Amino acid sequence: MYSKVDTRKSGCKSFAITTKLFSIKRDKKKKLMKRNHDDNIHEEASAVKAMYCDLIKILPSTLKNATLNKYDLLDSSTVRDLSKQLFESTKFDHSGLSGGNNSETPVMCDIKGEQFLIPAKCRFLCGCVKEQCQKLHGNKYDIVIADPPWWNKYIRRLKTANDKMGYSMMYNEDIASLPISNVLADTCLIAVWCTNSPSNISAVKNLIFPNWGVEYVTTWFWLKLTIDLEPLCDFGSGSQKQPYERVLIGRKGNIKVNEDVLFASVPSSLHSHKPPLLDILSPLLPREEPRVLELFARYLLSNTTSVGFEPLKWQHLSLYENT
Repeated sequence: MYSKVDTRKSGCKSFAITTKLFSIKRDKKKKLMKRNHDDNIHEEASAVKAMYCDLIKILPSTLKNATLNKYDLLDSSTVRDLSKQLFESTKFDHSGLSGGNNSETPVMCDIKGEQFLIPAKCRFLCGCVKEQCQKLHGNKYDIVIADPPWWNKYIRRLKTANDKMGYSMMYNEDIASLPISNVLADTCLIAVWCTNSPSNISAVKNLIFPNWGVEYVTTWFWLKLTIDLEPLCDFGSGSQKQPYERVLIGRKGNIKVNEDVLFASVPSSLHSHKPPLLDILSPLLPREEPRVLELFARYLLSNTTSVGFEPLKWQHLSLYENT
């Protein structure tokens, strides 16, 4: 939500990501395949499922109807088509571009003939994360969030079949070699979005965090819900798809970090659009206004330096509606 945006030409307006992108519903055919027993659900998925059941018990009874009334706007096929169209139409080459907004209010600005919303007190650097991090040498951050493009054979095959669907993936060793230790404050938190692949999870704990000079603490889970507040899919077993993603939390210094954290939301249909983590990370730090760095960013946040090839992608005006 962007309130009182300075549009430069037509005064101040307020914007929010179009609600149509959150019309997330469960595939009815898949729902019919729901298992009768939970015997094969592995221990982790069972724990996340139990936390979800506890959460549902304490949610206001009116929340489900309110969510349905707000977001039940499109069928699943139309939502997928809309998100694909927006993904394709917001491909821009901004390599080498940097900028930001030092004011206390968001602004709308023209970048290479396209309109973007820039939140208050933010900075962005477009390009290779490794190269851009070297430009940040001398800066120290209290929170670092990363959503790396993990190597994935399936996506690699899609890239071969249709180059537009692919993106630059990185091996675990390449992620570990990023010069992150140079920009970490003495007391800081690191949050890394990770796939459910055991090899990637192990790499964060045993390779990436040690190379960055970070101690692994715990894993948090983001549960993705439909608009009727059900998990996006069944809780699976083994390597099956799960309705949740994970964030591995690391730290430097003496910071108490909550364990067994589950946060849930209706995701947007935009590819790899993760929810912001600052509201749950910032209270854990002693600094009132933590300095924040986000790597492999696809959107901007206030009080945050965002780095990657596409930090402006989800800031394009075409994704927003007037409120």
